[in-house]
Amino acid sequence: MTSRRQFLRFCIGAASSVVLAACGRSAAGISGVAASGAASANQSSRGAAKLTIGYFPNVTHAPALVAVAQNAFATALPAASLDYKTFNAGPALVEALFAGAVDVGYVGPSPAINGYSQSKGQALRIIAGAMSGGASFVVRPAANVHSAADLAGKKLATPQLGNTQDVALRFCLQQNGLKTRDKSGTVDVVPTQNPDMVNLFRQNQIDGAWVPEPWASTLVLQAQGEVFLDERSLWPNGKFSSVCVIASAKLLSAQPEVVGGVLRAHLSAIDFINREPEQAKRLAGDQITKLTSQPMPSNVLDRSFSTQDATYDPLAASILTGADHAFALGFLGGSKPDLSGLFDFSLLDAALASAGLPAVPAS
Repeated sequence: MTSRRQFLRFCIGAASSVVLAACGRSAAGISGVAASGAASANQSSRGAAKLTIGYFPNVTHAPALVAVAQNAFATALPAASLDYKTFNAGPALVEALFAGAVDVGYVGPSPAINGYSQSKGQALRIIAGAMSGGASFVVRPAANVHSAADLAGKKLATPQLGNTQDVALRFCLQQNGLKTRDKSGTVDVVPTQNPDMVNLFRQNQIDGAWVPEPWASTLVLQAQGEVFLDERSLWPNGKFSSVCVIASAKLLSAQPEVVGGVLRAHLSAIDFINREPEQAKRLAGDQITKLTSQPMPSNVLDRSFSTQDATYDPLAASILTGADHAFALGFLGGSKPDLSGLFDFSLLDAALASAGLPAVPAS
């Protein structure tokens, strides 16, 4: 029988090696822009930009939540007309970006990779990191899940088919010789809205869930769940990209100065989270309460923040490893996609230089 420790080792699988080719620092035809002066002039000469930013009411999206709470995007882009949209999971946000309903989004790596692959590199770029960590596999004690073998015949939930946690769960099952029911196996993996998971968990209708924060902490603290696996344990030094920032390639090409403004606000929010964690927690919690109409308990907020780290570093190696996992599961077609243009850090580097911060490591 595979022990929990063995399960963890199997899940690591390819996490220590990246087989998909890394890419350069900027995509063809998209140039870096300094973070002030000329940007405002360019923007005013083209008229007010219309910009829609997408994110989730999740603690893992704290940089977006804090930036919205502090009006940082509006401050960085005073001439822009801003709109905000929230989503339950990444695939829906990427579909909105495809449709032109979102210009910049906070999203997990898997939907970003899938969107890039589906559009043959035409739709989007990853332009910055946002969060590392903040995801766990939580099980019901009564489900008696103590090893990988115990997952056979169980019903498990993830936020959406193909989202980052869904890929993580399915890859771990695959590495442990388990098949999902759609692959003629015995494990049910059910896409479920994050808020619905708590009641399903309490009603014994699901046996476990691989979810981001605050939902992992909610299952532990309010539904007596047990952490079977903290995803940080699968990655070198416990660091992996759970949320990154994407932008439409069209916006990057047409109005890079607008994206530069978004990144300045993003960096300001991350700096605030790391300097003033208690105030940042309060702002993020207030935003989640406002968006979901559900109060965010302080113990859930505290535990959620303790499992993650806000960072502008996209942790590109972990994203490329995640792409390898998604390909192994059949999410990226029959041949490995060319991801050479997935990342564009030119505007991030410009914003970091303006703030006196070092550039992110090359992938």
